[in-house]
Amino acid sequence: MGLTIHYTLKSSTRSPKEAYNLVQQVRQRALDLPFKEVGEVVDLAGDECDLDKSDPDSPHRWLLIQASGSVIREPYHYRVTPKRVIAFSTWPGEGCEDANYGLCLYPATIEVSDGRLRTGLKGWTWSSFCKTQYASNAKCGGVENFLRCHVSVIKLLDHAATLGFVESVSDEGGFWEKRDLPALAREVGDWNCLIAGFAGQMKDWFGDSVVAAISEFPDFERLEAKGRPPAIE
Repeated sequence: MGLTIHYTLKSSTRSPKEAYNLVQQVRQRALDLPFKEVGEVVDLAGDECDLDKSDPDSPHRWLLIQASGSVIREPYHYRVTPKRVIAFSTWPGEGCEDANYGLCLYPATIEVSDGRLRTGLKGWTWSSFCKTQYASNAKCGGVENFLRCHVSVIKLLDHAATLGFVESVSDEGGFWEKRDLPALAREVGDWNCLIAGFAGQMKDWFGDSVVAAISEFPDFERLEAKGRPPAIE
């Protein structure tokens, strides 16, 4: 739980070389933005793309988790292992999740218990997300750090859009649509209060076994008090 940017990339190209070039161009732009870390582009195929066959300590573990596609046939939800992954990872900064960018090819069908199931996943696509909220922790640099992290992710998506392969962006901070930094700062403040209030209630109900990232904020008690719903008399 936390303020997150969700995004889907899609290219109509049929060429793996062109897909690689698109991802590489996005990486080059990332190097000009204030990310703390920018990884190399990886080009994986076959078993290299299979999360179940990857090393649990692999630096690409989170990237492969996000590269996995999905298909739903009620009441089941199936994971789809890509055939090809061309992608790279970035780390926007302290307190922020990695933001991964890339393109994948998926099989037309997968084997399930009662036969084969069409995936509906066509062409080069990528669906991912990056939770930026906890970059606002004062221990990580506060709101200034959050704004740098969040805007860096959006600016890189802007570049992907100029290259023509952004299908959709859902920014829970509203910056993708509004481009309003003060509004984004207010939004993350509201989210911090809301989640601190909820975390406080959960701790009341279930004790210290409840672990919440927001409780690591040095001003957690203030945020919790502000975010608590009014008592029902």
